[in-house]
This record gives sequence, structure tokens and C-alpha cells, in this order.
Amino acid sequence: MIVLAFVSVASLSLYAQSSFDGEIKNNSLAISHNERTAVVSYSDSTSIKVYDITSGKMVQSISGFINPRNILFSPDDNTIFITDSSLGLVNVIDGNTFEIIKTFAVGYGAFGSILSKDGAMLFVNNEAANTVTAINVITNEVKAVITGFSQPRQGIKLNADNTKLFVTNFFSDEITVVDVKSLKRESSVSGFNKLRAISITNDGKTLYAANSGSNAIAVVDIPKARIISTIPVGKDPYGASLSPDETVLVSGNKVDNTLSVIDVATRKVIYTIRGFKEPRQAIVFSKDGERIYVLNNDLTVGIVEKKTRNIIGLLPR
Repeated sequence: MIVLAFVSVASLSLYAQSSFDGEIKNNSLAISHNERTAVVSYSDSTSIKVYDITSGKMVQSISGFINPRNILFSPDDNTIFITDSSLGLVNVIDGNTFEIIKTFAVGYGAFGSILSKDGAMLFVNNEAANTVTAINVITNEVKAVITGFSQPRQGIKLNADNTKLFVTNFFSDEITVVDVKSLKRESSVSGFNKLRAISITNDGKTLYAANSGSNAIAVVDIPKARIISTIPVGKDPYGASLSPDETVLVSGNKVDNTLSVIDVATRKVIYTIRGFKEPRQAIVFSKDGERIYVLNNDLTVGIVEKKTRNIIGLLPR
């Protein structure tokens, strides 16, 4: 068991303020579990924006980043975790004051991340080192540094019972499945084309993956570990966000500035929503599934009403 070194906020100035992997572009959107706060980032922006969803106003701009990559709220919303690949850190933010309270040093290339549902375990992709770091954020211990990946970027998900971790490998275009108990790689699924975001059904049997290289969503049978069908969507899809009731899947299509809304039962696009600015994988459903929050390239958030299929609001207003 390894105790993870964490870095004080004061020592952040010791890190070179230059981009490590700035040629790789991505954005991130996190909505608090109480649905009062939205936190957004773009990898070329050195600050994180915080929006109050009720008032529609920006309430905070958090500086000190170089290439922020992914944002997560803790289950109680009291803590926010933000990876930065050029700092090589996970910045831990107080969810009430929005101040950086702690930073975990995980190495240059820190990218996608996911928290266990109890908020204790954090898994961080490192696209430069080709690893996934498993951190107990309560005890500050590294449980494992899992090797053998191929440029894992933003796509990383846990299944509903948190027994399996699914890691996307952008370079090799495959998904690696990790057993969470042993923290070892156990299987993989190949055949993707510029693999981006993924979603997993609650029963753990089906995975949806955005393929920006083939303008399609791949449908994966998880027990069989293979792609069983593909769904054509818009141009350059990054998103694959599943609604809470699992009836629709939404893809953000970067090049044609649209959302493709897919009926899960028929595996067909049932409508297309226009009016976005390079929507990518940063797409979040409200808990009731009636609203969809979509991040634009200018760090504004479009709010879509699922029933009317219209953009009904924008953060900040």
C-alpha cells in the first residue's frame, strides 16, 4: 500500500506553467447532485467556471490551471475533483468556497476520472503514462497504478455496482475492463474508430461508445465483449450520454454543432437538435431526465427540454 503524496496549494507555483499536451482538446461539465451548481472547463482555458443553475449566473472563476481535463463532484457535493494534465495533478476543490484545498500529484497526462458511488475511490486515466491510478481519497493512499493501457483519455466509467471499471484507449481504439476488487485488467473490446465517450446500462450488459472517426455510436454486448451494432449519428460524435430511464441516448456532434437523440429500443436517431457550438462529450441529464445540459466551446451551457426538444436556456444568462 502506497501513501500518496499530495501537494499544498502554496507549492503549485513550483510547477512549470507550460502546456504538456495542449494539442489534445477536450471539455468537461459537472452538475452537482443537488442540481444547483454547474462547473465547466475547456482544456485551453486556464480557469474553471462555476454557474448557479437557479439564477443562471456565473458565481466563481477558479484560476491556477493549465490544461484542465475532467470535473467530478463528490456524492455529498462538498468536494470537487479536477484533473489537469499539464500540472500532473488532481485538484481538490471545496464545493462551498470553491477554493483549492488539496492536490494529488498523479503525473503529467492526468486526464479522465471517475469516483466510486461512495466517494472513496478515485480512478484517474493518464494518457501519457498509459496507466490508471486508483486512489483512496479518504486515506490518501494509492491502491494501485494499473499499467498496459494505450493513451487512455477522458472515457472512464464504473458499472452500477462498481465491480468493473471500463477504460477507453484512444490510441488502440479499444475498451479495457478492469476488475475493481483485484485492480487488474481482465478483458477488452476492440473495433472502435476514434473512441470517445461511453455509457453503461444499469444492468451492466450494454455499453454505448461514441466513434468520432466513423460518425457512429457503437453498441457493445458486455458479457460477449463485442460490438453488436452501430448507430449512424452526426458528424464527429464525441458524446454518448444515456438518460436516467435509459430510453434515449444523446450524442454531441462537434463538427455539425448538433445533438443526435437516439431511441434506445430501436437504436435509431429519432430527432436532431441544432444550435450548439461544438458540443462534445460534456452532456449531462437532470435526475428526472427532463433536461439535458450541453457544454459549448465558449463555456456556455445550453439547457435542452427533452419534451419540447428545444434549447430553453443558457448558462450564464
